[in-house]
Amino acid sequence: MTERTLPDSMPLAQDSESTHEPAPQGPADAQHIATLEATIEQLRRELAVREESSAQANDKQKTIEFLEAELIALRASLSWRVTAPLRAASVLSHQASRSFQSVVRHVRMRGGVSNAIAHYYVILRKEGIDGVMRRARRILASEQFENSPEAYARWIERHDTIDDAKRAMLRGKVSALAKQPLISIVVPTYNSDIALLREMIESVRAQLYAHWELCIADDASTRSEVAETLREYAAAEPRIKIVLREQNGHISEASNSALALVTGEYVALLDHDDILPEHALLLVVQAINAHPRARLFYSDEDKITPEGRRVAPYFKSDWNPELLLVQNLFSHLGVFETALVRQADGFRKGFEGSQDLDLVLRCVAIAGHDAVHHIPHVLYHWRIVPGSTAGAEKPYALTAGIRAIEDHLRRTGVEGTVSQLASDIGMLRVRYALPSPAPLASIVIPTRDGVELLRQCIDSIFAKSTYPNFEILVIDNGSVKPETLAYFDALRAHPNVRVVRDDRPFNFSALNNAAAALANGEFLCLLNNDIEVISPDWLEKLVSIAAQPGNGAVGACLWYPNDTLQHGGVVLGLGGVAGHMHYKIRRGAFGYFRRAMATQNLSVVTAACLVIRKAIYDEVGGLDEELAVAFNDVDFCIRVREAGYRNVWTPHAELYHHESATRGTDMAPEKLQRFQREVWLMEHRWGDLLLRDPAYNPNLSLDTSRPPFALADEPLIGQFD
Repeated sequence: MTERTLPDSMPLAQDSESTHEPAPQGPADAQHIATLEATIEQLRRELAVREESSAQANDKQKTIEFLEAELIALRASLSWRVTAPLRAASVLSHQASRSFQSVVRHVRMRGGVSNAIAHYYVILRKEGIDGVMRRARRILASEQFENSPEAYARWIERHDTIDDAKRAMLRGKVSALAKQPLISIVVPTYNSDIALLREMIESVRAQLYAHWELCIADDASTRSEVAETLREYAAAEPRIKIVLREQNGHISEASNSALALVTGEYVALLDHDDILPEHALLLVVQAINAHPRARLFYSDEDKITPEGRRVAPYFKSDWNPELLLVQNLFSHLGVFETALVRQADGFRKGFEGSQDLDLVLRCVAIAGHDAVHHIPHVLYHWRIVPGSTAGAEKPYALTAGIRAIEDHLRRTGVEGTVSQLASDIGMLRVRYALPSPAPLASIVIPTRDGVELLRQCIDSIFAKSTYPNFEILVIDNGSVKPETLAYFDALRAHPNVRVVRDDRPFNFSALNNAAAALANGEFLCLLNNDIEVISPDWLEKLVSIAAQPGNGAVGACLWYPNDTLQHGGVVLGLGGVAGHMHYKIRRGAFGYFRRAMATQNLSVVTAACLVIRKAIYDEVGGLDEELAVAFNDVDFCIRVREAGYRNVWTPHAELYHHESATRGTDMAPEKLQRFQREVWLMEHRWGDLLLRDPAYNPNLSLDTSRPPFALADEPLIGQFD
């Protein structure tokens, strides 16, 4: 989403390397080294002044040796040597302090130094120092998008605590609900920590909604106290049902054993060491009543440290089928109509580690997208303990996830491949197959003079693009410079390039609409004249996604020449009418819960590079010509969404956008008046939606003066709405 201008002249683009690898980050490396040095020094001091047990001392000595090895590797790296002149203590001191706190928080969340060492020692053995360094950089980079435990604690105190008065109010809400179904909570156990198992069970017993049953299947635990504890609770609480399996069958079979105990209308999935807040089931049932067509529900979540502190809240988007293929939105809390789970044949053996995702995909294939509802409240506390999915990455789970998604694609008739993202062990990627033969794509480029920019754009298309079937329509909006006109003459020599003169007063919407009427392609690609191709297969990626049934507008990942993000999707209401997600983050950063690296459904993508079926473009009436300069792409994408299509942004189609990185903002009185008129039109037309973007979350701030994805001071949703 950008304001459209066609300047007479613009700076030339920076040259780009054909590999398009992230540029060395000197200051980031220096910050990381400062953090390591501070950590080493602190541990040395602790060893010197504290009398510790031999085991504790060994742990700390191992940590020192481990971090020193990483420090040596960093100092030997090319980026460290090349960026030596950039390192200044005065600049790094504040960053190092923040980074040190990040490391300390991470170690605490891991359960202390010993557990952290054990975790990273495994990574060191498997992936070497490079694997550890990748994760260290991830910790530091993620800080920009994670609300600190202190900020989240303050937010909880204001917006997510329950006192006796609220409990009384909520119990009154229960009695007013027309539908009060029995909720069956399915829990598989195996050699559970007894204290954590009891805490999980007690969190269910404390539910303000009383119509539940807890169905626990123990998978032949070798620790006798697990069965003893389960028998104790089953004897004391008639709503607790247990089955003690005689043979270990792993989590899918154990979950099916628990599922066999279910008599409720809905099934909720709970891990044996996690916790439900006391209002969790009540808000689920409230959603069931409010959305009678829904058959699957998922909520927001957070994590709970070994000390019992709530951290790392994940406030999710509403139903997002593309994002589901990257991360399982239903874990956690996921609730399913029991009949649907049984129709899908429950959990499948062989998908252990991603058995929940596999179940979700099969249920969605049966019930359809309209049957999924997101509850924008934290209804699940995911415990961070050694060995839990919240505390560690599990390669076997990724392998199972790949198989589950591959099976889903086959089941739904979609051609594509699934692989692990090279940059991160915990993320998957779906590559949709391009239709064969490749459909004609019409690339529409409005321009006026600025021949250097246009030449750079078109040269990069011809030199780098591997898409085999495209045409280019250059819309000349009144160019007068001789060098521009001469370039147009040269372009006409290309058999797949047309230059069309259109002398009307500048109106980005009208120019694109006129070009779309002349386009021969099955797909339209709206492209700014200040774009430069990075990914050779950028058009394949965009067209292959746009070709999927139900998809509408597809947007690309646009970088400024300095490798900060210009467009990672658009959030409605952010900073006013709309703003860019993950704006100006560095290349390689994961963003908010890895969303900067994930193909996903968004409400809006920018028309600086947008691909859509021409039939859909025509169906919704193209761009609104009342919005001559600003917000025309925002309005267009909303109308595409309102027509029933899903818009998509992908990080894998990368281009440079030489937009306004070196230009100021021209706000002459007449332009300001026009802009204010377009703002009024958008607020008048889409006011409610601008306050509740389905791809964002009402608990997150829309204030661009705050850090990205900051918690809202006043959420746009009530605590129990």
